[in-house]
Amino acid sequence: MDLSGKVAIVTGSGRGLGLAYAQELARAGAAVVVNDVDEAVATAAVGSITAAGGTAVAEVVAVGTSEAAQALVDRAVGEFGRLDVLVNNAGILRDTTLWKMTDEHFDAVLTTHLRGTFTCTRAAAIRMREQGEGGRIICVGSPTGQVGNFGQTNYAAAKAGIVGMVRTWAMELARAEITVNAIVPVAATAMTETVPFVQPYIEMLKNGEPLPAFARQELGFGTPEDAAGLVAFLASDAASGITGQAVGIGGDRLALWSHPSEVVVEFAEGTGWSPDAIAEVWPEKFASAQQTVGQQLPQEPGK
Repeated sequence: MDLSGKVAIVTGSGRGLGLAYAQELARAGAAVVVNDVDEAVATAAVGSITAAGGTAVAEVVAVGTSEAAQALVDRAVGEFGRLDVLVNNAGILRDTTLWKMTDEHFDAVLTTHLRGTFTCTRAAAIRMREQGEGGRIICVGSPTGQVGNFGQTNYAAAKAGIVGMVRTWAMELARAEITVNAIVPVAATAMTETVPFVQPYIEMLKNGEPLPAFARQELGFGTPEDAAGLVAFLASDAASGITGQAVGIGGDRLALWSHPSEVVVEFAEGTGWSPDAIAEVWPEKFASAQQTVGQQLPQEPGK
């Protein structure tokens, strides 16, 4: 992908997946505004990009407020004259079960992920519409937002909400030729180090060992760099006809997620549905089609 002349903002790009996205965009030719709350981390990220021949600057700000979003857009325009790509990656975790989750746990995650994605997209969309040359907005979802996960009420709500906003923005920004998509990445990062089923594979990566095909393909689990190509693709002209989609990426696995849709429909005969009528029809027509919750993970052969 050739992104020469393009300018991108990647929130939460000091380390992990965000850094991999920023590095890949810069490698393809884009000038990148790196963002992190830690100045030293952001500076190091910029250094890794410029050392490889890319162009980047850092904007140290906590994503969530309208002021932070505008500061990011202003930095991109002030340094490079325009804005073409926004990657909403910034996020935090405050995991605990429902009955232990505080208001502060809930609000902190929703502020960074959901409100941060909203405020940054709004500021970027205003600038892109003013430029009149289209644009690319890429938001980061999660399998947790698609199917749920134990102990992640706040994170699941935020990530599901992001995908819902993406579908709406894809419609609202279509006339301006601004595409809006969600990616659903899975990779070894600080956020996945506490996930039990990937622990053995994280240890393998830390030890410099290659991951088995089962991890990379069946689980779709790999390094942050494995997920970065999708971001560069969606930021490119090659993806101009793709919008409103949720695309999974991880390891060797690339997948298109479906939108929620009705799976069983029955009709009453002009009387509506009474509780007794529902109880009668449910076992035969609906029970077998009930949806699972959580990720339904395959078992590695021999384990």
